Amino acid sequence: MVLSCLRDALPSMSAPSITNRPRKILVTSALPYANGPIHLGHLVEYIQTDIWVRFQKMQGHECWFVCADDAHGTPIMLRAEADGVTPLELIERMHAEHTRDFANFGVAFDNFHSTHTEENRVLSEEIFRRLDAAGHIARRTIKQLYDPERRMFLPDRFVKGNCPNCGAEDQYGDNCEVCGSTYEPTELVKPYSVVSGATPVEKDSEQLFFKVEDFRDFLEGWFAEGRTQAEIANKQKELFAEELFQWDISRNAPYWGFEIPGEKDKYFYVWLDAPIGYLASFRNLCDREGIDFDEFLGPDSSAEMIHFIGKDIARFHTLFWPAELKGAGYRTPTAVWCHGFLTVNGQKMSKSRGTFIMAETYHRHLDPEYLRYYFAAKLDNGIDDIDLSLDDFRARVNSDLVGKLVNIASRCAGFIGKSFGGQLAAELPEPAMYAEFVVALDGVADDYENRRYSKAVRDVMALADRANQYIDAAKPWVLIRDENEQQTVQGICTQGLNLFRVLMTLLKPVLPATAEKAEAFLNIPPLTWDSPREPLLDHAINRFRPLLTRVEEKPIEAMLEETREAREAQQKRATGPLADDPLAAEITIDDFAKVDLRVARVENAEKVEGSDKLLRLTLDLGGEQRNVFAGIQSAYDPADLVGRHVVMVANLAPRKMRFGLSEGMVLAAGDGGSDLFVLSPDEGAKPGTRVR
Repeated sequence: MVLSCLRDALPSMSAPSITNRPRKILVTSALPYANGPIHLGHLVEYIQTDIWVRFQKMQGHECWFVCADDAHGTPIMLRAEADGVTPLELIERMHAEHTRDFANFGVAFDNFHSTHTEENRVLSEEIFRRLDAAGHIARRTIKQLYDPERRMFLPDRFVKGNCPNCGAEDQYGDNCEVCGSTYEPTELVKPYSVVSGATPVEKDSEQLFFKVEDFRDFLEGWFAEGRTQAEIANKQKELFAEELFQWDISRNAPYWGFEIPGEKDKYFYVWLDAPIGYLASFRNLCDREGIDFDEFLGPDSSAEMIHFIGKDIARFHTLFWPAELKGAGYRTPTAVWCHGFLTVNGQKMSKSRGTFIMAETYHRHLDPEYLRYYFAAKLDNGIDDIDLSLDDFRARVNSDLVGKLVNIASRCAGFIGKSFGGQLAAELPEPAMYAEFVVALDGVADDYENRRYSKAVRDVMALADRANQYIDAAKPWVLIRDENEQQTVQGICTQGLNLFRVLMTLLKPVLPATAEKAEAFLNIPPLTWDSPREPLLDHAINRFRPLLTRVEEKPIEAMLEETREAREAQQKRATGPLADDPLAAEITIDDFAKVDLRVARVENAEKVEGSDKLLRLTLDLGGEQRNVFAGIQSAYDPADLVGRHVVMVANLAPRKMRFGLSEGMVLAAGDGGSDLFVLSPDEGAKPGTRVR
C-alpha cells in the first residue's frame, strides 16, 4: 500500500535515474606545490572538487580523481638548500604531509602522485618531442634577469619590483596583483632579487618557446564551446587582439626539474611538466588498476576530462594547456572550472593576524566536516572569492548540522530504540511528504553537477526545516505516554528517520564521514543517489550515537592562537629567500646579544658522503668538542682546514640532519661556490674565547 502511494505521489520515481546514463570522467585539482604545507585557502579547491567527484561516483559513473605534488622549480631547490636537505628529500617529506592533510579532510584522490616521477619524465619528453617535430617550438635569444650575487637566472616569481603599469610596489615579475596587468620581469621598475635582495642585471640567454599562435583557431573555438566560465574566457580572449605570445618553456641550470632532451644545461620550466603531471598520475593509476589510458586521453576519446583550478592560474590551463595537448595529439579538456580565493573574516589570509591557518592546525582543533560544509554553503559556480567568517562558521554549523540535520535523527532514534526494539514501522504515515523529499534528488543533482553547491545546501536545509516541523507538530514525546498511540509514534519516527536518510543522501558528497556514521546507525549499505527512491521500512536500526557535536568558541580561539604562535616562531628565525620578505626579520641588540660566538679549532674535516656541499667538521672549543656540518665543500679542501681557527655560533640548538647531528654553525661570507670565505679570528686567539 505504501509503495503504491509513493508511486502515485511521485510518478518520476519509476523513471530511469541519471545512473542509467553512464559517463567516464577524469577529474583533477591543481597540483599543490611541494615546498610548503596545505592551508585552508588550498582546501577550497580540493573540497570543491572532492564534492563533485563523490557526487558522480554516487550516481554510478566511472569517475577517477587524480592529483600530484608539483615537485619542480627554483623555489624547491632553494627551500631544500635552506633546510639542509636534498630537493628529493624535501619533496618526499612534503608529499607525506600533503597526503596526511588531504586524508584528514576527506579529499579522496584515486591517485595522489608526484611530478618528479618516471611517468612524468617520459610523458613530458614525448609531448615536447611531438611539439618540436610539428614545428611548434621556437629557439631564440632573449634578455633575462640574473642575480649577480647568487649567480643564477631568476624565475618570474623570484623578482619583485614596481608594476610598470600602475606603479604598485613589491609586485612579482609576471603580473601585478593590484591592477591585474601582465608583463615581462625585465619591465619591472626598481626590480630586486627575492633570493638575495640584489639588483638583478640583464643577461642574454637562448631559450625554447612554445608557439601559442599556431593554435589561435583551435583556442577560439574551444572558448566558444563554453569550456570555462565566461569571465575567464573573456579575460584570455583579450590577448587575441594581437599575435599570441610565445611561451618560454625552458630554464637554465641550475634548476630542479627534468633536463630537456637534446639541449645542454636546459630544463623544462616547471609549468611545462606540472600539468603533464595530471596525465602522469593517471598513467600511474592506469598501470596499477588496469584502466585503458587512451580511452580517456586519446585524441578520439569520448570520456570527459575536467580540471578544477584557482582563477590565478587560468591562463596556463585555458591557453597553454589545451594548445599543448592539441599539438601533441592528446584529447583536450572538456572543461576548466575556476574558483575564487579564500578570505578570513573579510580580509586576505594573514600570517600577522593569525588567520593564515594550516590544514594540520585546523585539524587539531576542529572537525574537518564542519569546514567541508561551510565551504559548500559558500561555493557557487563563479569565480568570486568566498569568506570564512569564524563567527558565521560557528553559528551555521551549530544551526544547520547540529540543530537541524542531526537533530532529526537524535529525536527519532531514541523512541525507536527504547520503545520498539530498534525496529522501524512497516508503513510511512505521510508517503506523499516522503515523495516530495525524493523529488529533491533531481534538483540537488543538477546543482551539484553545475557546481551550485550553495543552492544545494540551502535547498537541503529547507527540507531539514520541514522535517523538524513535522516532528514538532506530531509531538511523539507526548503521544508515547498514551498506550493507544504507540504505533503512531513508531510511524512518526520511521517517517522522520526516512526523511533524515534522504537528507543524508543529499549531503553525502559534502559530509562523507558523517554519512558513514549515519549508514552504520541506520544499518544500511553505503548510500547511492538512488537509495532513497524506496523508503526504509520494517527494518532494524542500530543504537544512535552522536553524529556531530556543537562548535564551541574555545577550540576556534585555540586554533588561532596556535597559528599566531607559529608565526611568531617563524619571525624569530632567519627567514632568507623563502619567507615573506627577502631579508631576515628585524632583531634588536638584545636579540643579537643572545648569539654566543666562540673561537674554535678545526681538529678534523672530511667530505660528507652523499652531499656535494657539506663538510663534517670536528671543532675544539677549548676542552669541548663539537660536530658541525658546514656547506663550504665548494671552496675548501678538507685537509686545508685542519688546524685552522674559525668562528662558530656555540649556542645554536643542535639540528638533526640525515648525515648526523650538527651542534653549531661555522661563520662564512661570500657569494657561494669558490667565492666563499670562512671567518677566522686574529692570530693568537684561543679555542673557546668569546668573540665580541
